[in-house]
Amino acid sequence: MTSDTWQAVRCGRFFDAERGELRRDVVLLLDGDRVVDVRPDGPDAVPAGSGVVDLSDCIVTPGLIDLHTHLVGEVEGASYAEIPTRSAADEALAGVRNAWATLQAGFTSVRDVGTFRALVDVSLRRAIDGGWVAGPRMTCAGAYVTCTGGGGEVTGFAPDVQLPPDFRFGVSDSVDEVRRSVRRILGGGADFIKVIATGAVLAPGTNPGAPELSEAEIRAAVDEAALSGTFVAAHAHGAEGVKRAVRAGVRSVEHGSLADEEALELMRDHGTYLVADVWNGDYIADTGTREGWPAETLQKNADTTQTQRDAFARAVELGVRIGFGTDSGVYPHGMNARQLPVMVRLGLSPADTLRAATVWAAECLGDADVGVLAPGRRADLVAVSGHELGDLSGFATDVRLVMKGGQVVRDDDDRA
Repeated sequence: MTSDTWQAVRCGRFFDAERGELRRDVVLLLDGDRVVDVRPDGPDAVPAGSGVVDLSDCIVTPGLIDLHTHLVGEVEGASYAEIPTRSAADEALAGVRNAWATLQAGFTSVRDVGTFRALVDVSLRRAIDGGWVAGPRMTCAGAYVTCTGGGGEVTGFAPDVQLPPDFRFGVSDSVDEVRRSVRRILGGGADFIKVIATGAVLAPGTNPGAPELSEAEIRAAVDEAALSGTFVAAHAHGAEGVKRAVRAGVRSVEHGSLADEEALELMRDHGTYLVADVWNGDYIADTGTREGWPAETLQKNADTTQTQRDAFARAVELGVRIGFGTDSGVYPHGMNARQLPVMVRLGLSPADTLRAATVWAAECLGDADVGVLAPGRRADLVAVSGHELGDLSGFATDVRLVMKGGQVVRDDDDRA
Protein backbone atom coordinates (compact mmCIF):
# COMPACT_ATOMS: atom_id res chain seq x y z
CA MET A 1 0.00 0.00 0.00
CA THR A 2 1.58 3.27 -1.13
CA SER A 3 0.41 6.86 -1.15
CA ASP A 4 -0.04 6.86 -4.92
CA THR A 5 -3.01 4.52 -4.45
CA TRP A 6 -4.60 6.70 -1.75
CA GLN A 7 -7.32 9.28 -1.96
CA ALA A 8 -7.25 12.20 0.44
CA VAL A 9 -10.58 13.82 1.34
CA ARG A 10 -10.27 17.31 2.81
CA CYS A 11 -13.20 17.95 5.17
CA GLY A 12 -13.99 21.48 6.35
CA ARG A 13 -16.11 19.85 9.03
CA PHE A 14 -15.98 16.13 9.87
CA PHE A 15 -18.71 14.37 11.83
CA ASP A 16 -17.17 11.91 14.27
CA ALA A 17 -20.12 9.54 14.65
CA GLU A 18 -18.55 7.54 17.47
CA ARG A 19 -18.21 10.63 19.66
CA GLY A 20 -21.10 12.62 18.23
CA GLU A 21 -18.79 15.56 17.56
CA LEU A 22 -18.27 17.92 14.62
CA ARG A 23 -14.52 18.41 14.10
CA ARG A 24 -12.82 21.15 12.06
CA ASP A 25 -10.32 20.62 9.25
CA VAL A 26 -9.86 16.88 8.97
CA VAL A 27 -8.27 14.77 6.23
CA LEU A 28 -9.51 11.28 5.46
CA LEU A 29 -7.05 8.96 3.75
CA LEU A 30 -8.66 6.21 1.71
CA ASP A 31 -7.19 3.17 0.01
CA GLY A 32 -9.62 1.46 -2.32
CA ASP A 33 -12.89 0.93 -0.46
CA ARG A 34 -11.43 1.43 3.03
CA VAL A 35 -10.43 4.28 5.31
CA VAL A 36 -6.69 4.25 6.10
CA ASP A 37 -6.45 7.20 8.49
CA VAL A 38 -8.31 10.18 9.93
CA ARG A 39 -5.98 13.07 10.74
CA PRO A 40 -5.97 16.83 11.30
CA ASP A 41 -5.48 18.87 8.15
CA GLY A 42 -2.22 20.72 7.77
CA PRO A 43 0.81 21.20 5.50
CA ASP A 44 1.86 17.54 5.62
CA ALA A 45 -1.57 15.92 6.04
CA VAL A 46 -1.85 14.80 2.40
CA PRO A 47 0.89 12.34 1.33
CA ALA A 48 2.68 13.05 -1.92
CA GLY A 49 1.08 11.29 -4.86
CA SER A 50 -2.38 11.03 -3.32
CA GLY A 51 -5.45 12.12 -5.20
CA VAL A 52 -7.36 14.86 -3.43
CA VAL A 53 -11.11 15.45 -3.07
CA ASP A 54 -11.61 18.94 -1.70
CA LEU A 55 -14.64 19.21 0.58
CA SER A 56 -13.26 22.03 2.68
CA ASP A 57 -16.55 23.95 2.34
CA CYS A 58 -18.66 20.98 3.45
CA ILE A 59 -19.73 18.86 6.38
CA VAL A 60 -18.64 15.27 5.79
CA THR A 61 -20.40 12.40 7.56
CA PRO A 62 -20.39 8.64 7.19
CA GLY A 63 -22.76 7.41 4.52
CA LEU A 64 -26.29 7.53 5.89
CA ILE A 65 -28.26 4.40 6.77
CA ASP A 66 -32.04 3.97 6.51
CA LEU A 67 -33.25 1.02 8.58
CA HIS A 68 -36.77 0.92 7.13
CA THR A 69 -36.97 0.94 3.34
CA HIS A 70 -38.96 -0.89 0.66
CA LEU A 71 -36.84 -0.48 -2.48
CA VAL A 72 -38.70 -3.05 -4.57
CA GLY A 73 -41.72 -1.93 -6.57
CA GLU A 74 -43.67 1.25 -7.12
CA VAL A 75 -44.59 3.76 -4.43
CA GLU A 76 -47.54 2.50 -2.40
CA GLY A 77 -50.84 4.21 -3.02
CA ALA A 78 -54.47 4.19 -2.03
CA SER A 79 -55.04 0.51 -2.79
CA TYR A 80 -53.18 -2.78 -2.97
CA ALA A 81 -55.25 -3.76 -6.03
CA GLU A 82 -52.57 -2.54 -8.45
CA ILE A 83 -49.77 -4.63 -6.94
CA PRO A 84 -50.74 -7.94 -8.62
CA THR A 85 -50.90 -6.20 -12.00
CA ARG A 86 -47.11 -5.93 -11.97
CA SER A 87 -44.79 -8.88 -12.48
CA ALA A 88 -41.86 -9.70 -10.24
CA ALA A 89 -39.62 -8.43 -13.05
CA ASP A 90 -41.51 -5.12 -13.08
CA GLU A 91 -41.01 -4.83 -9.32
CA ALA A 92 -37.30 -5.61 -9.56
CA LEU A 93 -36.69 -3.08 -12.33
CA ALA A 94 -38.55 -0.43 -10.37
CA GLY A 95 -36.21 -1.34 -7.52
CA VAL A 96 -33.21 -0.50 -9.69
CA ARG A 97 -34.56 3.03 -10.11
CA ASN A 98 -35.39 3.31 -6.43
CA ALA A 99 -31.97 2.07 -5.34
CA TRP A 100 -30.27 4.71 -7.49
CA ALA A 101 -32.42 7.51 -6.05
CA THR A 102 -31.66 6.33 -2.52
CA LEU A 103 -27.93 6.22 -3.13
CA GLN A 104 -27.96 9.67 -4.73
CA ALA A 105 -29.63 11.02 -1.60
CA GLY A 106 -26.62 9.97 0.49
CA PHE A 107 -27.92 6.67 1.86
CA THR A 108 -25.15 4.16 1.22
CA SER A 109 -26.70 1.35 3.30
CA VAL A 110 -30.30 0.32 3.92
CA ARG A 111 -32.20 -2.33 5.77
CA ASP A 112 -34.93 -3.34 3.35
CA VAL A 113 -37.80 -4.57 5.48
CA GLY A 114 -39.92 -6.57 3.08
CA THR A 115 -41.64 -6.91 -0.25
CA PHE A 116 -45.02 -8.40 -1.15
CA ARG A 117 -43.37 -10.46 -3.91
CA ALA A 118 -41.07 -12.65 -1.89
CA LEU A 119 -37.30 -12.48 -2.34
CA VAL A 120 -37.26 -9.90 -5.15
CA ASP A 121 -35.32 -7.69 -2.74
CA VAL A 122 -32.69 -10.43 -2.45
CA SER A 123 -32.29 -10.38 -6.23
CA LEU A 124 -31.86 -6.60 -6.17
CA ARG A 125 -29.24 -6.93 -3.42
CA ARG A 126 -27.32 -9.46 -5.49
CA ALA A 127 -27.42 -7.18 -8.54
CA ILE A 128 -26.03 -4.28 -6.50
CA ASP A 129 -23.35 -6.42 -4.85
CA GLY A 130 -22.40 -7.81 -8.24
CA GLY A 131 -21.95 -4.34 -9.70
CA TRP A 132 -24.71 -4.82 -12.29
CA VAL A 133 -26.67 -1.82 -10.97
CA ALA A 134 -25.90 1.03 -8.59
CA GLY A 135 -27.50 1.24 -5.18
CA PRO A 136 -26.91 1.17 -1.45
CA ARG A 137 -25.72 -1.87 0.46
CA MET A 138 -28.89 -3.83 1.21
CA THR A 139 -29.75 -6.01 4.19
CA CYS A 140 -32.95 -7.79 3.15
CA ALA A 141 -35.99 -9.26 4.91
CA GLY A 142 -37.10 -11.24 1.86
CA ALA A 143 -40.80 -11.40 2.76
CA TYR A 144 -43.20 -10.70 5.63
CA VAL A 145 -44.06 -13.20 8.35
CA THR A 146 -47.71 -12.30 8.83
CA CYS A 147 -50.99 -13.94 9.76
CA THR A 148 -53.73 -14.69 7.25
CA GLY A 149 -55.35 -11.40 6.25
CA GLY A 150 -52.82 -9.48 8.32
CA GLY A 151 -50.84 -6.33 7.79
CA GLY A 152 -48.26 -8.10 5.64
CA GLU A 153 -50.71 -9.59 3.13
CA VAL A 154 -52.07 -8.05 -0.03
CA THR A 155 -55.70 -7.77 1.05
CA GLY A 156 -58.98 -6.33 -0.21
CA PHE A 157 -59.77 -8.98 -2.85
CA ALA A 158 -62.78 -11.29 -3.13
CA PRO A 159 -62.36 -14.58 -1.23
CA ASP A 160 -62.19 -16.59 -4.44
CA VAL A 161 -59.32 -14.53 -5.91
CA GLN A 162 -56.10 -16.53 -5.67
CA LEU A 163 -52.85 -14.59 -5.70
CA PRO A 164 -49.55 -16.14 -6.84
CA PRO A 165 -47.70 -18.11 -4.13
CA ASP A 166 -44.96 -15.50 -3.72
CA PHE A 167 -47.54 -13.11 -2.26
CA ARG A 168 -48.25 -15.57 0.57
CA PHE A 169 -44.70 -16.81 1.15
CA GLY A 170 -44.59 -15.89 4.85
CA VAL A 171 -48.25 -16.26 5.84
CA SER A 172 -48.27 -18.15 9.15
CA ASP A 173 -51.02 -19.02 11.63
CA SER A 174 -49.22 -21.07 14.27
CA VAL A 175 -45.85 -21.41 15.97
CA ASP A 176 -44.89 -24.28 13.66
CA GLU A 177 -45.92 -22.32 10.57
CA VAL A 178 -43.85 -19.34 11.73
CA ARG A 179 -40.80 -21.56 12.11
CA ARG A 180 -41.34 -23.01 8.63
CA SER A 181 -41.75 -19.54 7.12
CA VAL A 182 -38.58 -18.27 8.77
CA ARG A 183 -36.63 -21.22 7.41
CA ARG A 184 -38.03 -20.68 3.90
CA ILE A 185 -37.28 -16.96 3.90
CA LEU A 186 -33.74 -17.31 5.22
CA GLY A 187 -33.17 -20.26 2.90
CA GLY A 188 -34.17 -18.00 0.01
CA GLY A 189 -31.35 -15.61 0.80
CA ALA A 190 -32.86 -13.10 3.23
CA ASP A 191 -30.52 -11.57 5.82
CA PHE A 192 -33.01 -11.19 8.69
CA ILE A 193 -36.71 -11.66 9.44
CA LYS A 194 -39.55 -9.13 9.50
CA VAL A 195 -42.66 -10.06 11.48
CA ILE A 196 -45.94 -8.16 11.29
CA ALA A 197 -47.01 -8.03 14.92
CA THR A 198 -50.01 -5.69 14.49
CA GLY A 199 -52.29 -4.35 11.80
CA ALA A 200 -51.05 -1.67 9.42
CA VAL A 201 -52.11 1.80 8.35
CA LEU A 202 -52.09 0.99 4.62
CA ALA A 203 -53.44 -2.57 4.80
CA PRO A 204 -57.22 -2.44 4.25
CA GLY A 205 -59.32 -3.98 6.98
CA THR A 206 -56.53 -4.24 9.55
CA ASN A 207 -56.32 -2.33 12.83
CA PRO A 208 -52.89 -0.84 13.61
CA GLY A 209 -53.58 -1.09 17.32
CA ALA A 210 -54.56 -4.76 17.28
CA PRO A 211 -52.03 -7.58 17.81
CA GLU A 212 -51.84 -10.10 14.95
CA LEU A 213 -49.16 -12.52 16.18
CA SER A 214 -48.94 -14.10 19.61
CA GLU A 215 -45.88 -13.64 21.75
CA ALA A 216 -45.13 -17.34 21.27
CA GLU A 217 -45.23 -16.94 17.48
CA ILE A 218 -42.89 -13.95 17.56
CA ARG A 219 -40.55 -15.80 19.92
CA ALA A 220 -40.52 -18.74 17.52
CA ALA A 221 -39.36 -16.37 14.76
CA VAL A 222 -36.67 -14.92 17.04
CA ASP A 223 -35.43 -18.36 18.09
CA GLU A 224 -35.42 -19.72 14.54
CA ALA A 225 -33.60 -16.64 13.21
CA ALA A 226 -31.02 -16.95 15.99
CA LEU A 227 -30.20 -20.47 14.81
CA SER A 228 -29.03 -18.85 11.58
CA GLY A 229 -27.16 -16.09 13.40
CA THR A 230 -29.59 -13.33 12.58
CA PHE A 231 -32.37 -11.24 14.11
CA VAL A 232 -36.01 -10.16 13.86
CA ALA A 233 -37.50 -6.71 13.23
CA ALA A 234 -41.13 -6.29 14.25
CA HIS A 235 -43.71 -4.06 12.60
CA ALA A 236 -45.80 -2.99 15.60
CA HIS A 237 -48.04 0.03 16.02
CA GLY A 238 -50.17 -0.95 19.00
CA ALA A 239 -48.85 -1.05 22.58
CA GLU A 240 -49.70 -4.71 23.17
CA GLY A 241 -48.04 -5.74 19.91
CA VAL A 242 -44.93 -3.76 20.87
CA LYS A 243 -44.78 -5.46 24.27
CA ARG A 244 -45.18 -8.93 22.81
CA ALA A 245 -42.42 -8.27 20.31
CA VAL A 246 -40.01 -6.86 22.88
CA ARG A 247 -40.60 -9.67 25.37
CA ALA A 248 -40.07 -12.17 22.54
CA GLY A 249 -36.63 -10.70 21.85
CA VAL A 250 -36.87 -8.74 18.59
CA ARG A 251 -33.99 -6.42 17.79
CA SER A 252 -36.14 -3.50 16.68
CA VAL A 253 -39.70 -2.24 16.77
CA GLU A 254 -40.81 -0.54 13.57
CA HIS A 255 -43.26 2.37 13.90
CA GLY A 256 -44.25 2.07 17.60
CA SER A 257 -47.05 4.52 16.92
CA LEU A 258 -49.27 3.66 19.90
CA ALA A 259 -46.56 2.58 22.33
CA ASP A 260 -47.44 3.47 25.92
CA GLU A 261 -45.11 4.17 28.85
CA GLU A 262 -44.86 0.50 29.79
CA ALA A 263 -43.96 -0.48 26.23
CA LEU A 264 -41.27 2.20 25.98
CA GLU A 265 -39.77 1.29 29.33
CA LEU A 266 -39.74 -2.34 28.25
CA MET A 267 -37.87 -1.35 25.08
CA ARG A 268 -35.34 0.62 27.10
CA ASP A 269 -34.78 -2.22 29.55
CA HIS A 270 -34.37 -4.83 26.77
CA GLY A 271 -32.15 -2.63 24.58
CA THR A 272 -34.67 -2.78 21.73
CA TYR A 273 -34.27 -0.21 18.97
CA LEU A 274 -37.17 2.07 18.05
CA VAL A 275 -37.28 2.71 14.30
CA ALA A 276 -40.08 5.24 13.87
CA ASP A 277 -41.05 6.82 10.53
CA VAL A 278 -41.99 10.15 12.12
CA TRP A 279 -42.13 12.17 8.87
CA ASN A 280 -44.12 9.68 6.83
CA GLY A 281 -47.52 10.62 8.30
CA ASP A 282 -47.31 14.09 6.78
CA TYR A 283 -46.69 12.64 3.34
CA ILE A 284 -49.64 10.24 3.63
CA ALA A 285 -51.96 12.98 4.87
CA ASP A 286 -51.00 15.45 2.13
CA THR A 287 -50.86 13.00 -0.77
CA GLY A 288 -53.81 10.91 0.37
CA THR A 289 -56.08 13.92 0.77
CA ARG A 290 -55.06 15.34 -2.60
CA GLU A 291 -55.47 12.01 -4.42
CA GLY A 292 -58.65 10.89 -2.66
CA TRP A 293 -57.30 7.88 -0.74
CA PRO A 294 -59.85 5.80 1.21
CA ALA A 295 -61.26 7.40 4.35
CA GLU A 296 -60.17 4.32 6.34
CA THR A 297 -56.52 4.83 5.41
CA LEU A 298 -56.54 8.57 6.12
CA GLN A 299 -58.25 8.03 9.46
CA LYS A 300 -55.75 5.38 10.54
CA ASN A 301 -52.92 7.69 9.53
CA ALA A 302 -54.46 10.54 11.53
CA ASP A 303 -54.90 8.23 14.52
CA THR A 304 -51.23 7.23 14.54
CA THR A 305 -49.19 10.22 13.31
CA GLN A 306 -49.19 12.46 16.38
CA THR A 307 -49.26 9.56 18.84
CA GLN A 308 -46.18 8.16 17.13
CA ARG A 309 -44.39 11.50 17.47
CA ASP A 310 -45.36 11.73 21.13
CA ALA A 311 -44.09 8.19 21.72
CA PHE A 312 -40.85 8.98 19.91
CA ALA A 313 -40.26 12.10 21.99
CA ARG A 314 -40.91 10.13 25.17
CA ALA A 315 -38.60 7.34 24.00
CA VAL A 316 -35.82 9.90 23.60
CA GLU A 317 -36.43 11.13 27.15
CA LEU A 318 -36.36 7.57 28.52
CA GLY A 319 -33.15 6.65 26.72
CA VAL A 320 -34.60 4.07 24.32
CA ARG A 321 -32.17 3.12 21.56
CA ILE A 322 -33.09 5.02 18.39
CA GLY A 323 -32.46 3.94 14.80
CA PHE A 324 -33.22 6.01 11.71
CA GLY A 325 -35.89 4.53 9.44
CA THR A 326 -38.37 6.22 7.16
CA ASP A 327 -40.64 3.67 5.40
CA SER A 328 -39.41 4.78 1.99
CA GLY A 329 -41.62 3.25 -0.65
CA VAL A 330 -44.69 4.76 0.97
CA TYR A 331 -43.24 8.07 -0.24
CA PRO A 332 -40.98 8.46 -3.33
CA HIS A 333 -37.44 7.19 -2.84
CA GLY A 334 -34.64 9.69 -2.37
CA MET A 335 -36.59 11.87 0.06
CA ASN A 336 -35.35 9.91 3.09
CA ALA A 337 -33.40 12.77 4.67
CA ARG A 338 -36.54 14.86 5.10
CA GLN A 339 -37.09 12.93 8.32
CA LEU A 340 -33.86 14.17 9.96
CA PRO A 341 -35.16 17.63 10.99
CA VAL A 342 -38.40 16.07 12.27
CA MET A 343 -36.40 13.93 14.69
CA VAL A 344 -34.53 17.02 15.83
CA ARG A 345 -37.82 18.83 16.39
CA LEU A 346 -39.02 15.90 18.50
CA GLY A 347 -36.13 16.21 20.94
CA LEU A 348 -33.17 14.24 19.58
CA SER A 349 -30.12 16.50 19.24
CA PRO A 350 -28.76 17.06 15.71
CA ALA A 351 -25.65 15.06 16.56
CA ASP A 352 -27.63 12.15 17.99
CA THR A 353 -30.02 12.24 15.04
CA LEU A 354 -27.03 11.78 12.74
CA ARG A 355 -25.76 9.00 15.00
CA ALA A 356 -29.17 7.32 14.66
CA ALA A 357 -28.62 7.40 10.88
CA THR A 358 -24.99 6.24 11.04
CA VAL A 359 -23.28 4.46 13.95
CA TRP A 360 -26.45 3.49 15.86
CA ALA A 361 -28.10 2.24 12.68
CA ALA A 362 -24.99 0.19 11.89
CA GLU A 363 -25.18 -1.35 15.37
CA CYS A 364 -28.82 -2.25 14.74
CA LEU A 365 -27.81 -3.84 11.43
CA GLY A 366 -24.97 -5.70 13.11
CA ASP A 367 -22.58 -4.34 10.47
CA ALA A 368 -19.29 -3.16 11.97
CA ASP A 369 -17.98 -2.06 8.56
CA VAL A 370 -20.28 0.95 8.10
CA GLY A 371 -21.67 3.87 10.10
CA VAL A 372 -18.30 5.29 11.13
CA LEU A 373 -15.41 6.79 9.16
CA ALA A 374 -12.43 5.23 10.93
CA PRO A 375 -9.39 3.15 9.92
CA GLY A 376 -10.43 -0.18 8.44
CA ARG A 377 -14.07 0.82 7.86
CA ARG A 378 -15.84 1.19 4.54
CA ALA A 379 -15.15 4.46 2.73
CA ASP A 380 -18.82 5.48 2.56
CA LEU A 381 -19.50 9.18 3.02
CA VAL A 382 -21.83 12.05 2.22
CA ALA A 383 -20.95 15.74 2.06
CA VAL A 384 -23.39 18.62 2.45
CA SER A 385 -22.85 22.35 2.12
CA GLY A 386 -22.03 24.38 5.20
CA HIS A 387 -20.18 24.28 8.49
CA GLU A 388 -22.93 23.83 11.08
CA LEU A 389 -25.34 20.94 11.59
CA GLY A 390 -28.34 23.17 12.30
CA ASP A 391 -31.58 21.19 12.08
CA LEU A 392 -30.04 18.84 9.45
CA SER A 393 -32.35 20.07 6.70
CA GLY A 394 -29.31 20.46 4.46
CA PHE A 395 -29.10 16.69 4.12
CA ALA A 396 -32.35 16.88 2.15
CA THR A 397 -31.48 19.94 0.07
CA ASP A 398 -27.72 20.46 -0.17
CA VAL A 399 -25.99 17.13 -0.78
CA ARG A 400 -22.80 17.86 -2.71
CA LEU A 401 -21.02 14.53 -2.91
CA VAL A 402 -21.73 10.87 -2.14
CA MET A 403 -19.08 8.16 -2.00
CA LYS A 404 -19.69 4.43 -1.58
CA GLY A 405 -16.74 2.12 -1.05
CA GLY A 406 -14.27 4.79 -2.12
CA GLN A 407 -16.10 5.43 -5.41
CA VAL A 408 -17.75 8.78 -6.03
CA VAL A 409 -21.34 8.11 -7.07
CA ARG A 410 -22.57 11.70 -6.93
CA ASP A 411 -20.57 14.89 -7.35
CA ASP A 412 -22.47 18.10 -7.89
CA ASP A 413 -19.22 20.01 -8.44
CA ASP A 414 -17.91 17.59 -11.08
CA ARG A 415 -14.58 16.94 -9.39
CA ALA A 416 -12.57 14.42 -11.40
